[in-house]
Amino acid sequence: MKIGVVGTGEMGLAMAGHMLEKGFEVSAFDVSDERLAAAEARGIASKRSLDELARSADVFVLVVATDQQVIDVCEELAVKAADDALIVVAATISPETMRDLGPHLKAKGKRLVDAPVVYGAAGARSGTLLSLCGGTEEDVERVRPALMSYSRDVVHVGPLGAGQIAKSCNNLLHWIHCVANFETLLIAKRYGIDAQRMREILLACPGTNGTLARWDSTRFTWQEKDMDVTLELAQKAGLMLPLAGQVDQIIKTLKADDVKALLYGPEATYLGRTVRPLAPSEGGLA
Repeated sequence: MKIGVVGTGEMGLAMAGHMLEKGFEVSAFDVSDERLAAAEARGIASKRSLDELARSADVFVLVVATDQQVIDVCEELAVKAADDALIVVAATISPETMRDLGPHLKAKGKRLVDAPVVYGAAGARSGTLLSLCGGTEEDVERVRPALMSYSRDVVHVGPLGAGQIAKSCNNLLHWIHCVANFETLLIAKRYGIDAQRMREILLACPGTNGTLARWDSTRFTWQEKDMDVTLELAQKAGLMLPLAGQVDQIIKTLKADDVKALLYGPEATYLGRTVRPLAPSEGGLA
């Protein structure tokens, strides 16, 4: 299996590196010369154009940022890649985009799998991502060995777009947990209990969640995009998700530095208000 990786940012570079280490022939393309140089430094063959990459692989893993980037890359691969080439979209995009691309690529003799990943940059570095796949069972099984090189598991969720919906479900829970965790630890901090100590205690309680366990590494980079996809799914399906709507508004105000201040600083900021521990005379704990 010859693999072409499109996008060698933090995620794509790490994933490509794991595939190379597992014995696959890996080449890569990125619009950034700096990112391509980083790929070359890891022993990954760099290609100076998407056209050149298209002629060097039969499986393509797309680790790009937006729906339009996925569409543009797929359009070029549809024309320039070999017949029966398989395109894996590891990016997080709209399920509708995936469903629209499927028939178009099939007409050009190409196959398509959506395989967005969870566990973020830390999972990419350690090779313990979880790949959530949509597409035919045959196509998912064809690329399973490559995906397993950077994944703890490869899960076939359903037809094209199902992987993206599964990723949206995970993202919604993640951002809900971020808001819930912040408000929970804010109570502890306000009453003079060390928030990081409270976090450690909660990790042993039934109310814990995976986000709380990994909260130090949450970067608050994609929350707006993630929630936009979730709410669009809900709107198109006629679903009322009032909690998701509230989280959509709140999560846009939070940053990684806010979590750091809450856990380790003398005070925290939430929804524009500064929160400090109460003095005993104000009702705080002595």
